Amino acid sequence: MAITKVAESKSLSIEIQSGTDTSGQPTYSKKSFANVRNDVDAQNAYDVAEAIKAVLEQPTRSYFLNSASTLVNA
Repeated sequence: MAITKVAESKSLSIEIQSGTDTSGQPTYSKKSFANVRNDVDAQNAYDVAEAIKAVLEQPTRSYFLNSASTLVNA
């Protein structure tokens, strides 16, 4: 039996500075943007994240392209 992976959805997440900890180091939370096309090019996703970063007041750290898939026993 072959298992097939079926892409279901993608989202783009950006880590945004949300404050500082007790030692003064920055803490981050993630802001996610759903309904990203399953066939999105990595460069295009990065460019969108950079554009979002440009309008945010808080500093950002990392970008993530998250994928959700279903495993089907075919």
